[in-house]
Amino acid sequence: MTRSQPRRARGTVGHAYSALNLRLALALFGLITMTVFAVGAFWAGLAWLGVLCALFAVVAVVDLIVIQRRRAARRREQPGTRHSLFE
Repeated sequence: MTRSQPRRARGTVGHAYSALNLRLALALFGLITMTVFAVGAFWAGLAWLGVLCALFAVVAVVDLIVIQRRRAARRREQPGTRHSLFE
């Protein structure tokens, strides 16, 4: 069993469970977007919306950490291999 994918996942090392590089790009986009929206909401006086956007930004940070750990495990399992955005 590989460490780069969750247990009981359908993917293998040759065919990944999810596109980690694409997930990384989308999580980064979500982090930037939610941070900008949170700052804008606080600036406009909508504290509840700012808190909600900040919460989503925290979720994006946690997702980035999980993705980076899985990418590091994949790099250890397949040294020297380059992956495209959709792998």
